[in-house]
Amino acid sequence: MQPDEEKWVITLKQAVKRPSVKLICFPYAGGSPDLFRAWSDGLSDHVELLAVRLPGRGKRIKEAHYQDWETLLQDTFDALVHHVAEPHALYGHSFGGRLAYELAQLTTATFPGMTRRLFISGSRSPDQSQRRPYMHEMSENGFIDALRGMGGTPAEILDNTFMMRFFLPAIHAEIRLAELWDDRHGTGVDTPLTAMYGRTDPIDDHASMAGWKGFTRQASELLEMDGGHFFLETHRPQLLDVINSRLQGDV
Repeated sequence: MQPDEEKWVITLKQAVKRPSVKLICFPYAGGSPDLFRAWSDGLSDHVELLAVRLPGRGKRIKEAHYQDWETLLQDTFDALVHHVAEPHALYGHSFGGRLAYELAQLTTATFPGMTRRLFISGSRSPDQSQRRPYMHEMSENGFIDALRGMGGTPAEILDNTFMMRFFLPAIHAEIRLAELWDDRHGTGVDTPLTAMYGRTDPIDDHASMAGWKGFTRQASELLEMDGGHFFLETHRPQLLDVINSRLQGDV
């Protein structure tokens, strides 16, 4: 076990059928890995559910936040190395989608054939420019107002100065990385890719995600889902149906 694996990786569901495949999930900017806990009952019996906890959450609340992609990716890969050496799929939403794609570049190169599928939701493709103005360049009040407009952070947290003092740095740091992210590789990943967007998402719509088909060397698909940017929470059963159907036989 890697020294930091326990604080990085949370097992939310064990597979009860063999052979099995691990589904490794990455939340949106500032999101808790606990948001995936509700997925346990909806996943197929052969799927083991894992979530990654980045700094700024839970027992890692006081840890420094990542300022560059290279360090974030290497540390995350090191923490996951024993998991990605086995059959697995990666799922990420928004910032987490970018992180999942970047990790797939590492996993498919290091453990060929073990990354059975990459799921990306609510995240522009690497060839799409980030919309301006950048949120991370806004004043604190402007940044919080923009978060409120996105609809993913509960009002009781946004309106609580004490809680925001703890959560805001992680959200800001990860949104900064997400906004500055672009095509860092020039070639796609070697795994099937399923990209999904919310029908009423004003942030990452069909146009901003259509380019994902050019970032895999295997089969790809772009699916329209019910809901807005946070459809992974509001329309969970539909999303899990997609995941289960794509992971059938991926062991």
